[in-house]
Amino acid sequence: MQLRNSNIEKLTDDTFDVLIIGGGINGAAAAAALAGKGVKVALIDRGDFASGTSMHSSNLVWGGIKYMESYDFALVRKLCKSRNHLIKSFPSTVQEIRFLTTIAKGFRYRPSYLWFGTWLYWFMGDCFTRIPRFLTPKSIRESESIINTRETVGGFEYSDAYLHDNDARFVFNFVRTALNHGAVAANYVESLGAQREGGTWIVQARNVVSDDTFDIRAKVLINAAGPWVDEHNTLSKQQTPHRHAYSKGIHLIVPQLTDHRRVLAFFDDEGRLFFVIPMGPRTCIGTTDTRMESPEVQVTDDDVQFVLDNINKRLTLDKPLSRDDIIATRCGVRSLAVKPSSGKNRDFLQLSRKHAIDTHEDDAHISIFGGKLTDCLNVGDEVVEEVKRLGVTISHPNYRWYGEPPAPVKREFMHQAELMDLDAMTPAESSEPLSIRLWRRYGAGALAMLEKIREDPRQGELLIEGTEYLRCELDQARHREMIVRLEDFLRRRSKISLVVRDEEIRQSPGLREACEILFGDEAKARFDEYFDRHDDRRLEIPSHESENDSAPHFETLKW
Repeated sequence: MQLRNSNIEKLTDDTFDVLIIGGGINGAAAAAALAGKGVKVALIDRGDFASGTSMHSSNLVWGGIKYMESYDFALVRKLCKSRNHLIKSFPSTVQEIRFLTTIAKGFRYRPSYLWFGTWLYWFMGDCFTRIPRFLTPKSIRESESIINTRETVGGFEYSDAYLHDNDARFVFNFVRTALNHGAVAANYVESLGAQREGGTWIVQARNVVSDDTFDIRAKVLINAAGPWVDEHNTLSKQQTPHRHAYSKGIHLIVPQLTDHRRVLAFFDDEGRLFFVIPMGPRTCIGTTDTRMESPEVQVTDDDVQFVLDNINKRLTLDKPLSRDDIIATRCGVRSLAVKPSSGKNRDFLQLSRKHAIDTHEDDAHISIFGGKLTDCLNVGDEVVEEVKRLGVTISHPNYRWYGEPPAPVKREFMHQAELMDLDAMTPAESSEPLSIRLWRRYGAGALAMLEKIREDPRQGELLIEGTEYLRCELDQARHREMIVRLEDFLRRRSKISLVVRDEEIRQSPGLREACEILFGDEAKARFDEYFDRHDDRRLEIPSHESENDSAPHFETLKW
């Protein structure tokens, strides 16, 4: 809390060049871009960073192959280039992965037509990835024996990319980049509205933790509140050409279905794409596409049944997937940027995730609509140009604000890791060497972890059973990752709550120490808060545990 509290104090100290409301992928990328180029920027979010749409994605970085069906080739071309750029800029985090797509008998397009489309998609992506491959039903079975090919006429394999860690972690790293370049950022700070006086925006803010209110002043106001952009524009009396339409998507996380590192893509019973995505020792299945009237959504019984029914039809498992297999769920809305004047007659399912930036020059106000993780670097660069157009000085226009640390820094880290034989300390259940994992998550910050492990080998020990987090990573999180609630760590800075069942997390002896490291004297309160809130809103999914085997309350763990 020390970092957050000091930043909240700084929010009232001065007038910022830019204040960004919303710490999802759009707001985080904008903050990193502006701060890196020398702009005095502040960033607030009424919840945790990446606690909305940005933590409910498929973890895929893809060029939008489905938009080829609506002939939106310009968007596909742009997204493919953005995907390639992310792979080159974040090689440890954003990695190419193969997609295997099957074609059912009687599908609305001929196999040859789809096959041609995959090659066109590859060419539109500058032939950057591995070439597509056509598959017969026999070769599909040989590649992935769990796929049901009885009603399949063939398929194809092509490449896109995915995030090795979770989406919210990727977003937070942009926030951390902004902080490293002098930005002031604080989570759990809500904007209650804004008004413009004498060329300055005055935002009334509330510290959600303490309920204190205070004012923040800035020359330019950026509304990057994700699905709630329209809501905040109403508070600040802004009218924009775009508005949001909402589409709900859910994912189910289940035990690992295949140990092949590829995404299985199918067309569901309604003709829409859904995926079987590797997630370390688990598999993520989804997503749905349900039109909603508001951004507040939850997983329903029908949602779960729809996904289970569709996946069980398309896989030949020893035992069909059931609710007992569900480890966790993800549920969020896609924010679709539309113009009321032109979007009425367009098929809702054909709406794309492209972003739109609306700028009101007289008020020095910017609204960011729509968008997807794949396009985040473009959002950052475009926001910089808009801010510059509004008269803010860009001190370092040529600075590259994104990407992994320079190669010499990585070589130094790997050299030190080799000298201390770090990879020999890799936990047996880990999916990759420890040096690779620490570098991917923390970059240059991992050098400090090596020093901690040298001084105290216990810092290199696994802390929470069933996860891949070391004791030194918790210490890093406490000081540098602005964790206010236990959920911030378990769900967003890490993906622990996605891949480990609630009852296993609660009973883990290491969780007590993790809470002590993160919260000190507030450890027990933060533990109880997490499980009370989580139990209140979790979907009623049958558990493997009987009533007699229910997890103990925290007091019984002998704090």
